[in-house]
Amino acid sequence: MQSMIRPATPDDIAAIARVHVDAWRTTYRGIVPDRYLEEMSYKKSEARWQQWFTITANFHHIVVALNASDEVIGFANGGAERTKHPTFGGELYAIYILQAYQRQGYGRGLVGAIATQLEQSGFSSMLVWALINNPACRFYEQLGGQPIKQQSINIGGKDLVEVAYGWADIKLLINRAFIERTTHDRPIQD
Repeated sequence: MQSMIRPATPDDIAAIARVHVDAWRTTYRGIVPDRYLEEMSYKKSEARWQQWFTITANFHHIVVALNASDEVIGFANGGAERTKHPTFGGELYAIYILQAYQRQGYGRGLVGAIATQLEQSGFSSMLVWALINNPACRFYEQLGGQPIKQQSINIGGKDLVEVAYGWADIKLLINRAFIERTTHDRPIQD
């Protein structure tokens, strides 16, 4: 069976929570305080994702990536940009993939799926916020994201900087995500 990206369902909440916690612990180790990472729990994350599914509306989308065994190994969610930015209407809120599945095309598929859903909801542009020391910054740049803004954020008592990457034309992002993903022989399915 091939890998697949599909819209998430409430049955995916526990798996999304697991990916969320595990990906944070591997991605942000050495960036955010260890204590903050250690205090994360599947139960707390599951409650948070339950709320996201409760408030999901036309402008909020959640997709999951499945491996060949149909296990959730990544997810992304997005919707209306939360700060009312004058140029960028859509936002990729989060994208997380288990470390063992990174750099295999799943990220491009997840970004492409959210961008497609945002475009179908009427958004023509998109941004994403990332901690400035996050290795994913390079990923967003490879997808054509341009740094547009920085801001301070406090996580676990530590002051950090996050950067917003923006795509003024969401169609170009969709093309880039899907063209480059399909060249890795990992078809997208909805």
